[in-house]
Amino acid sequence: MGPWRCLLLLPLLAPALRAQQQQFMEYVERRITLLEERISQWHDQSSRYSTELRDFKNQVLGMLEAAEKEREAMRAEAESAAVRVERLEREVDYLETQNPAPPCVEVDETLMDKQVATAKQRKNEKYTKLTDCSDTIASVRAMKILKRFGSASGLWTKDAAGSSEKIYVFDGTANDTVYVFPRMREFTLFSATRKAARIKLPYPWVGTGHLVYDGHLFYIRQQGLSFQVIKFNLANKTVVDSSVFPAEEQIPVFGLSPSTYIEVSADEEGLWAIYATKEDEKNMCLAKLDPASLDIEQMWDTPCPRENAEGAFVVCGALHVVYNTRLPSRARVQCVFDVSGTLAPEDASLVYFPKRYGSHASLKYSPRERQIYAWDDGYQIIYRMEMKKKLEV
Repeated sequence: MGPWRCLLLLPLLAPALRAQQQQFMEYVERRITLLEERISQWHDQSSRYSTELRDFKNQVLGMLEAAEKEREAMRAEAESAAVRVERLEREVDYLETQNPAPPCVEVDETLMDKQVATAKQRKNEKYTKLTDCSDTIASVRAMKILKRFGSASGLWTKDAAGSSEKIYVFDGTANDTVYVFPRMREFTLFSATRKAARIKLPYPWVGTGHLVYDGHLFYIRQQGLSFQVIKFNLANKTVVDSSVFPAEEQIPVFGLSPSTYIEVSADEEGLWAIYATKEDEKNMCLAKLDPASLDIEQMWDTPCPRENAEGAFVVCGALHVVYNTRLPSRARVQCVFDVSGTLAPEDASLVYFPKRYGSHASLKYSPRERQIYAWDDGYQIIYRMEMKKKLEV
C-alpha cells in the first residue's frame, strides 16, 4: 500500500489512538491516587504509633518515679524500724538484768577470813599441774591490726574456753555495757556499734582485767576499798556468783595501767588472778581461781616488778609480764614466773612485740587459738605466738 493510502487511513485511526491514550492516562492517575492514599495512610499510622510510644514512655517514667518514691519511703520505714528494734533490745536487756534480781553480794567476814587463811597456808607452794601443757612463748610470729574502735583503753576478746566465735568488747575502764559482735567479720567491717548486741551489766566494771570464760563473764567491780570478782552468765544475763577478792590494801597491778587492780587471765590450766598489794608493793602476786566457786586455790608472791608493767597473761601455768616505758616504745616480755617450777627464769625467752602506736591497755591470751587479743591506744590487734617447749630445771 502506498503512502497516499496511509494518509487516507490516518484520520480513521486517530480517534482510536486518542481513546487508548486517554485510558492509559486514567490508569496512571488511578495508580498514583492509590499510592498517595497508601502514603497518607502510612503517615497517619506512623504518627499514631509515635504518639502511642511517647505516651507509653511517659507512663513508664511516671511509674519509675513512683517506684523510687516508694523505695525511699520503705527505706525510711526500715531505718525507723531498726531504731525501734535497737531501742527495744536495750529495754529487754535492761529488764533481763533486773529480773531475776542478782544475788546478794554482802561480805561474809567469817567466810572471807577462812578463805584468806586457807589460801595463805598454801602460799608459794609448788603448783601441781592439771594438764600436760609444757609450752612457753618463743616469739611473736605475726601481728594483725584489725581496726580502731572506741577509746584509748579497753579490751576485746573471745570466749577463752568455749567454741563461740562471738567478739566481746569492753570500751573504756569504767562502764556497764558490753558490746557483742556475732563474728570477727562483723566486728572488722562495721565501724559503728549498730551491728552489735549490748549487754548491760548490773554493776559497772573497773579496769581492763576482765575475761570471758566458758559462757561466763568474769569481771571486776570496785566497792569502796575492796574489789569483787563477779561471775555473770552470758546466756540468761544474770549474776550467778560473786566473791570479794581476799587481798588487803590492793594497789594497781600494772605501773602503766593505773585503772587495773585485778587481771583475770585464762590458760590451759584454768583461771588466774594477777594483783598487787601494799604489803609487797614492788612486785606482783598471782592466785589460782576456781571458776566454779571463785575460791582462791593457791597464791604466790612473784619476782615480777610492777614498775613499767603494762599488762600480763598466763601461758601453761607461767606468768608472763609485759613491760614498756612511760614514753611508749617496743613492749617486751621481761619477766616469767612458772608456778610449777619447770621453767627457770633465765631460760625464758626475751619476747619483743612489734612497734605500735602506744602502750597496751589489755592483753588477753587465748589458749584455744594460741594468740593474744590486744588493745593499743584504741587499735585492736592480734598477736600470733610462736611456742616452744619448756626446759626442765
